[in-house]
Amino acid sequence: MTTTDMTTGDATGARTSEAADLITGARERIDALDDRIIGLIQERTAVSAVIQEARITSGGRRVNLSRELEVLGHYRDALGRPGTALAMTLLELCRGRV
Repeated sequence: MTTTDMTTGDATGARTSEAADLITGARERIDALDDRIIGLIQERTAVSAVIQEARITSGGRRVNLSRELEVLGHYRDALGRPGTALAMTLLELCRGRV
């Protein structure tokens, strides 16, 4: 293994240059996916703000708990128990702490 291979292996935890290359490429894809996810969360937050403003302006409450339960159920059904925690975080980001 060359010095470059050892440096790449150290960065990826791989023991071969082939595995290090695979891991590096996969990490780049994950980084791109994370950027897309962050963008979607920012978009969701903006849409949520529009909904909250319309609800408040019309005399309603900022948060609709029955809707939040639907969202929690949707994430739980799709992703299992961790989906519930993810949905809770997402709801908090979009509406703030209740």
